Formats: sequence, structure tokens, C-alpha cells
Amino acid sequence: MTETTFTKPIADHLERFNRSLARQMRSSVPLLNLVVRYLLRSRGKQLRPMLVFLSAGAAGGITERTYIGAAMVELLHTATLIHDDVVDQATMRRGLASINAVWKNKVAVLVGDFLLARGLLLAVEHREYDFLHATADAVRRMSEGELLQVQNFRKRRTDESMYLRIVGDKTASLIATCCRIGAISAGADDDTQALLGTFGENVGIAFQIRDDVLDYTSRTAILGKPTAHDIREGKITLPLLRAMASADPDEAKAIGQLVRSGPLRNGSVERIVAFVERHGGIESAMATAQQLVADAIALLEQLPHSEYRTMLAAFARYTIERNK
Repeated sequence: MTETTFTKPIADHLERFNRSLARQMRSSVPLLNLVVRYLLRSRGKQLRPMLVFLSAGAAGGITERTYIGAAMVELLHTATLIHDDVVDQATMRRGLASINAVWKNKVAVLVGDFLLARGLLLAVEHREYDFLHATADAVRRMSEGELLQVQNFRKRRTDESMYLRIVGDKTASLIATCCRIGAISAGADDDTQALLGTFGENVGIAFQIRDDVLDYTSRTAILGKPTAHDIREGKITLPLLRAMASADPDEAKAIGQLVRSGPLRNGSVERIVAFVERHGGIESAMATAQQLVADAIALLEQLPHSEYRTMLAAFARYTIERNK
């Protein structure tokens, strides 16, 4: 299964959406237009606008409002990615040099601000205040999640409840917002909006858990060793938390101290990966992701049967089946 599987019912809508989004990002400033053209070349899988359209279809039907909601979400998402790259000092994004690497931090921050403002203005211009409330709440949660992660990283202390809160705020909040905005754009009632929001929240958490599992299981092409980017940075995610919970307390304590001593060299990374594998951390984390997806799909049974509902369920399954 690939991302294109989910676009079949909405392919024409996405094509039209992409044309309109490019217009929404235009400016009278030549430098800004240059950066925007670069951004449009490096756009990702469009999972978030895809979820807006699929949710609208499942909740009653795609409307002109759906295009506005999808544009808001995509502008917001792109702005946060640009700002994240500045914060993380990242030099690459989706196989291309990041905006901050090409044009430096000042331009990157200002471009991110422009896109965020453009998304907010889009809602105000069309009097879509429900969209505005949903996206503002997502930005709040994403910011809080990032700051919680920074705080916990400095303390070198994370438990499962804190991990799930951070994942919910950082990753799942925007996916939930996409699904909720789709429902709002279709004129769905409050219960349907809440249902699709919960669907998105569950899928978003499962998506991040799968990412965290892949950090342990994906192998580099040359050496065949785990990529382990998060481990090398000393991040404690669900596979490690579950392994530590099932291991002997002394062994778990020693591994915890090793993780917190980072940055880690290859020998230490391999020791941590072996520990997680030996104590079933990967299987336990995936079982949680699978249950979240099962719960999400069960929620969809309350909606009328449609190809959109079918594709939402397929997307939910994809989040835990993907290998990258």
C-alpha cells in the first residue's frame, strides 16, 4: 500500500487544491516568491490535506469550504516545518536543502511567519471562525508539546504518560485537526466532528509510535545497522520505555543512565537496540499502535459507508504498516 492509494477518490480535488494553494502563497515580494517556489518543489506526501478531503467526504461531502480548510492546514503545517528546521538547525528537508540552510535563519523564520499569517487571514477573509479555532488550538498544542519535550530532555526523565502527552500534542493534534476541519467543512454535527477528531488523534499517536519503532528497526543501506537517530540524541521513546518496564530493574537503570549520557557512539547504540529487542519493547510498542488503529477504525463504523470512509480506514492501517 502506498500514499497514492488514498488519493483515488479525491485525485481531482487534490489537483485543483494544489493549483489554488500556489495562488494563496504568492506575494508581491520577489524573495518570498522565490522561496515559495522552492517550497512547492519539495512538498511531501500531502497527507494532511488528503485527510481533510477524505474526512469531508466521509462526513457528508466535499465543499468549497473544504478547499479553504485544507489550505489552512497545509499553510500551517509548512510554517511549522520551516520553524522546526530553524530550531533543530536542520540542513535537509525531504531530500533538499532546508530553507534555513539556503537562505539562513532570518529569512526562514519570516517565511514561516508569512505562511502562518496567510493561513489565518484565509480563515478571516472567508469568516471560517471554526477553522480558525481548530487550527489555533493545534498550534497551541504543538508548541506546548515541543516545550514539554525540551523540558523533559533537559531533565533526562520521561515516563509513558508524558511520552504519550508529548506525542499527542506534537504529532497527533494536527492530524486530529485535519479530520475535524474536514467534518466542519462538510457541515457535520458536533458529534461527527468530535468522532473524526478522535479518529485523527488515535491515528496520529499510532503514526508517531511507528516512527519511533522504525528508529530501532530501520537499517542503514551501507552498514546494515539501525539508523537510531533518536537514540543517538538521547531521546527516550515508547519501545525503550516498554523494554525498561519489563527488564530487571538494575539492567533497566544501567540502560537509562547510558541513554542519558549521550551523545552516544555506535557501540552504545547497538547495546540499547539489543536491549529493546531482547525485552520485547518493539512488539509491545507496536501492539499499542495496532490497538489505537483498531479503535480509530471502529469509530468510523458510526459513519455511513462510502469510499471516503474506506480510504480513511486504509490510511489508518497504513500508518503502522509503512516502512519509512
